[in-house]
Amino acid sequence: MDLLNTLVDKGLRRELPTRDEALAVLATSDDDVLDVVAAAGKVRRHWFGRRVKLNYLVNLKSGLCPEDCSYCSQRLGSKAEILKYTWLKPDEASQAAAAGLAGGAKRVCLVASGRGPTDRDVARVSDTIKAIKDQNENVEVCACLGLLSDGQAERLREAGADAYNHNLNTSEGTYGDITTTHTYADRVDTVQKAHAAGLSACSGLIAGMGESDEDLVDVVYSLRELDPDSVPVNFLIPFEGTPLAKEWNLTPQRCLRILAMVRFVCPDVEVRIAGGREVHLRTMQPLALNLANSIFLGDYLTSEGQAGKADLDMIADAGFEVEGAGEVTLPEHRVPVGGGCGSHAESGCGSHEGAGCGSHEGAGCGSHAGGGVCGSASVAASAAAVPVASAEKPSEARTDLVAVRRRGAGTDLAPNA
Repeated sequence: MDLLNTLVDKGLRRELPTRDEALAVLATSDDDVLDVVAAAGKVRRHWFGRRVKLNYLVNLKSGLCPEDCSYCSQRLGSKAEILKYTWLKPDEASQAAAAGLAGGAKRVCLVASGRGPTDRDVARVSDTIKAIKDQNENVEVCACLGLLSDGQAERLREAGADAYNHNLNTSEGTYGDITTTHTYADRVDTVQKAHAAGLSACSGLIAGMGESDEDLVDVVYSLRELDPDSVPVNFLIPFEGTPLAKEWNLTPQRCLRILAMVRFVCPDVEVRIAGGREVHLRTMQPLALNLANSIFLGDYLTSEGQAGKADLDMIADAGFEVEGAGEVTLPEHRVPVGGGCGSHAESGCGSHEGAGCGSHEGAGCGSHAGGGVCGSASVAASAAAVPVASAEKPSEARTDLVAVRRRGAGTDLAPNA
């Protein structure tokens, strides 16, 4: 398929695909999904070999959130029967993190619900980071605390945080349909604050909320412009008691196409399969390892994942290997002088001189104004020639796969790792 050959070549050169090409990946048929996976897999292996980075979530504070994000079980007004508790003490969080690290995780993600941290919260999380690093000197710590105020990213960096996560989640054009208590611009501002403070930026999306292909491409192009080191791809977990409980729009094949599109647009970035992989990819999870080079081990914030041992078996059986603590995740050109878990060096998530990530004033590959796309007419024509998938039948509602977390942080039961 000419389209896939073109995308592989561009991925190996860190060159941005056109929007038409990205849309064409999402429009391929189920009959062609293995070809799409094989093509994107070449790009993944070129930059990351067969390594899989393991990450482990610790939910520092669950529920009790004043924001109204429609997808979230912790939202204001949520009737989802999740665990609700206030801040874990530093030693409790360190103990929870230890389980994931023992299972092979090299990054711990410290998450707290809420609009954003107070200065007191930043001090509390700083103590938690110190407690974790005192026990595990080489562990990467990523904080995810919501919208940041001026100076807070710097304080987290000084406390030892390596990265900061704040997802864009969906396109700018549809953001107001998902959340009303803060704006898309607020989220962009927080990612930029993390970057400016020297933290490795982590920002991704949620697929399956009823968005269009154009929305998915928009948000991924926006992420490339922001140049995060890691892009988590979440698949909506439709929790009962939330506004999106009836949104079952994904098939395993659709999930694979989305991951492939993300890999082609951000070829040399850590692409992480995040929440919802067990619910929507199901038995196709091993195939997704050919597209993403990072996963979460064990449970998520408010839902249970598959057993940590099953994750490790899956990685080994699929012919991949767990990335070691001493290995640098990102390709050399993305790692700043002196090392570190991520990079903010000159070239962005695939940019190279003469072909920027987009959003230069006046157009560019990633511009949303007028949908400016780059590339030759012949390439655009080949993209348009890709057969459009027949109307997909959405997955049957598998509510049996949505299990509320009842173990680990905030409980007396051992965590899953």
